[in-house]
Amino acid sequence: MRSRPLRSRLTDLISTLGEEATALPIGIFILVSVIKSAIILFVLLTAVAYTVWLERKVVGRMQNRWGPTRVGPFGLLQPAADGIKFLFKEDLTPPHVYKPLFLAAPLIAVIFALTSISVIPFGNSIRLFGYDIPLQITDVNIGLLLILGVTSMGVYGVALAGWSSNNKYSLLGGLRASAQMVSYEIALGLSLVGVLIQSSSFSLRAIVDAQGGRFLGFIPRWNIFHGQFIGFFIYLMAAYAETNRIPFDLPEAETELVAGYHTEYSAMKFAMFFMAEYANMVTVACLATLLFFGGWHGPVFGPPLLQAVLPVFWFVAKVFCFLFLYIWVRGTLPRFRYDQLMDFGWKFLLPLAIANLVATAIAVAW
Repeated sequence: MRSRPLRSRLTDLISTLGEEATALPIGIFILVSVIKSAIILFVLLTAVAYTVWLERKVVGRMQNRWGPTRVGPFGLLQPAADGIKFLFKEDLTPPHVYKPLFLAAPLIAVIFALTSISVIPFGNSIRLFGYDIPLQITDVNIGLLLILGVTSMGVYGVALAGWSSNNKYSLLGGLRASAQMVSYEIALGLSLVGVLIQSSSFSLRAIVDAQGGRFLGFIPRWNIFHGQFIGFFIYLMAAYAETNRIPFDLPEAETELVAGYHTEYSAMKFAMFFMAEYANMVTVACLATLLFFGGWHGPVFGPPLLQAVLPVFWFVAKVFCFLFLYIWVRGTLPRFRYDQLMDFGWKFLLPLAIANLVATAIAVAW
């Protein structure tokens, strides 16, 4: 007698997580969600590890050196060697730190960085054993808001790391990071409003679907070609600042702050900050692909199996291009001064984002 109300409540709860819940039995839905979560987490962590390898190789080539070559062919086993080194390295905790927050800060940073990937769709859907399986852990109708909220929580990990270290260099790095991330989040959020006006949805899958089709028969109907080039530029600049990457890496400026907010961290705690930074890079690249470059839309041809694989390929290829652009900028541009960084965010990007928002609203209303 008690199982029926409990089952109905569970069905209602799961149905709020996505449309696929209504198409799959509860047991199969939970099993599929667990499998998708495990696969996506494995792929994300592997992508994080090999983005580090790619950065070292590409920047090495730009600077006329080799990069990793010793461990495995082309240095491909270097990420595994680095991971083993971090696991067995002595984990030092200085006596002057505030230990509870000192230990919690890297956990906060990496957990929120990995959580945001849960609502990223990386393909349409595939049909297995008579069921349509969306290529996404869960589809919520406010996916974009969820990602912005989760990623903005990552600033707490950085700020608490700087404060709890009880080190003046770490504290300055944490203060810089919190001020920088809060400042550029405003421009980043406003840069996405134009996309939301054009697609009329917060769902990432609906935003991608709105970019289907072509102009004049050959121009993709991607948002970057649909009046949002300025919005994309603002998003890209703000994303560099949000992830503390060159030329916006003032929270980690070694010439001024030793290493910034993670100066007192070692072994796996330091590696967790590293993982969080590169996981945020992957998330930013995925969002740019979904919001401005049509997501998984691209030429689809051939037999059914190839047609199912090609959308995922196009999505991964676009994400890879953004990650390469991240690395290219790091090997090219010098670091800002802090006053230049803040002026650029408040005096240039923010007014430009407001102007783009107003122009998009007028164009859509027209």
